[in-house]
Amino acid sequence: MTTTTTGPVADEQLEFSGDRRRVEATRAITVTAMARRLPQVVARAYALTWRIEPRSAALLLTCQILSAGLGATGLFATANGISAVFAAGATTSRLTAALPSILVIATTAGLRRLLGIVNQTITVRLSPRIAREAEATVLRATLATELTAYDHSGYSDDLEAADRGAEMCVEILGEAQNLLASLGSLIGAASVIAYLHPLLLPLLVLAALPQGLASVRAARVQYLASRDAMADRRIMANLRWYIHVKAQADQVRSDTMSGFLMAKYDQVGRRLDRNAKDAAAATAKVSVLGALASGLGAGIVWATMAWLVTSGRMSLPHGGAAVVVLTSVSNSLAGIVGYGAYLFRIGMYLDDLFGFLDNAGGFALRTGTHRPAPPHQVTVKELTYSYPASERTALNGVTLHVDRGEIVALVGENGSGKTTLAKCLAGLYTPEPGAGAVEWDGTDTRTMDPQAMWEQVAVVPQNYARWPLTARENITLGQPHDEGEDEALWAAARASGADEVLAELRSGLGTLLAVEWLGGEELSGGQWQRIALARAFYRRAGLLVMDEPTAALDPRAEHRIFTNLRALATDKAVVLVTHRLTNVAIADRIVVLDHGEVIQCGTFEELVADTGGRFRELWDLQNDRAGIPAQRTPEEENA
Repeated sequence: MTTTTTGPVADEQLEFSGDRRRVEATRAITVTAMARRLPQVVARAYALTWRIEPRSAALLLTCQILSAGLGATGLFATANGISAVFAAGATTSRLTAALPSILVIATTAGLRRLLGIVNQTITVRLSPRIAREAEATVLRATLATELTAYDHSGYSDDLEAADRGAEMCVEILGEAQNLLASLGSLIGAASVIAYLHPLLLPLLVLAALPQGLASVRAARVQYLASRDAMADRRIMANLRWYIHVKAQADQVRSDTMSGFLMAKYDQVGRRLDRNAKDAAAATAKVSVLGALASGLGAGIVWATMAWLVTSGRMSLPHGGAAVVVLTSVSNSLAGIVGYGAYLFRIGMYLDDLFGFLDNAGGFALRTGTHRPAPPHQVTVKELTYSYPASERTALNGVTLHVDRGEIVALVGENGSGKTTLAKCLAGLYTPEPGAGAVEWDGTDTRTMDPQAMWEQVAVVPQNYARWPLTARENITLGQPHDEGEDEALWAAARASGADEVLAELRSGLGTLLAVEWLGGEELSGGQWQRIALARAFYRRAGLLVMDEPTAALDPRAEHRIFTNLRALATDKAVVLVTHRLTNVAIADRIVVLDHGEVIQCGTFEELVADTGGRFRELWDLQNDRAGIPAQRTPEEENA
């Protein structure tokens, strides 16, 4: 599709537009939602705890129940003690009458303190484990997503929101404990207040309601502000990576980009500052209004109590007891509002977490059951593939096959679809229904267990991983052969030229290949590419896919690779992607791609002989140096 513009086009900015979850979140954050959500969040907190240590979860709940009962007992004892002190009679007799209540108060206070220590100890010990388990769950869910998920912009937002939810899990147990403690104290105090005079209890609830509404509103503002800032935080993290990571450090300096990059960083930072300022102002506004309304309500409660005492509707001893209990009730209500609002906010992040986990962000890995053997033939039938949010078709009706023992080369200009096709062959990209198929020995790859299929695949990608592991682990990838590991490893190293790299390492295969770690060593780009080739040759795979496998190698090392490739291909189907057309002479067949379509297919000799074909055109361009300026002549140097 062609787009026509009639004027200058503005530069695209480092920002994201719209969050599809924001509208959903706005609708969901209400007082009713809070009342419905809090029990769910508390249940999730204890479910996570139960998953890690069932006995500790049971002990926490037991301690909370006992603490609530002791609190109520202590308040009743307080009321009885105050009544005894204010009763008629001699001072000695009144103190004697109050002594049992005092002993109960002291005992319940000590026991509650002891239970609180037990609760705190368990919470402090388990909270990091809960958070770590949540993080590990996110990682497992991420590993269970289709590779195409990373091509969808919304996936990164959902993943970051899930990560934030996992981080909040470190606080969920403690906040749930605080909420239950406040709730238990409230129930106990409310029963005493109802006993002293039933009118005070509804008034207390009404007094706390404005602060509760304000807290829900504040939680809403803070959560939405966090969602709005999510993309900018990710941009800043990416910019930090480009600024201070060694991979770009030389170019940041030689290209004098430090000022430019810092300006970009500051520009995004200012957007975050505006977001935080607006959120802080909105939060302060609703908090002040809630505090004023709650203060007015508290005044009404105390005025009502004074009226009850002065009018004779409540005795003076009961009035004294009510003062103590009202303070406890007020503190409990404030705790429920405060802890409840914060736990409600945590619950919104947990919704993001569990929403992502339910279906791996909407990109759950296919779940075929067929476990394939090493393929004798890999076939592509009328395959069409498009990347998300792209108007261009990456592959269009591609058909080809690769047999075991055969080397098939994919060539073409940049953007012709070579790498996309290679990933489809390796099962990393899955065709949509009706968009063709990739088959192994006649079985559609969509019906296969992906892990079992990938066990039969060895891939050398353009951007190979440089794992911060030992040289041995970088080759075996933590999947050593059952027998003859070192023999197979050294055979792969010799075939790739990595044996020369290993011979120079301080501790050989045991050398840590991470210079940023204590004792690690750094490899050059070419040395890393030999390690990447060795790990592919080491795998017992039936399909070997190599995408620009010698781009970083010198001529001698490259010659060694292609000299050994034919021997490696005897028990494998090999797919080779390269721009160096001299290297494809080793291939049994060459497939030429252009804009996602196969336009030529044949042997090297056949395609070179076709003077009107695309391969011959590229071959001539790659070997034509007549148009390149030669060295300057002495006359030109002296001119």
